Amino acid sequence: MIHLTWKDRETIKTVKCVHTKAEKYMVNNALTAGKTYEVKNETEEFYFVVDNTGHVGGYYKEYFEEA
Repeated sequence: MIHLTWKDRETIKTVKCVHTKAEKYMVNNALTAGKTYEVKNETEEFYFVVDNTGHVGGYYKEYFEEA
């Protein structure tokens, strides 16, 4: 259950949000374009970052560029 301790883990890297134009999901409620976020975990398709809500959320990598 690694997801329970993600918020307390070391930051892997930081990424910058480049857009919040999602087709299916309401990403603009949790991310802000131009803001930098801490990556706590990464998969091939997703970054798990501490978002604007203060919780760790998984988002497609297409919303970010490496800072």
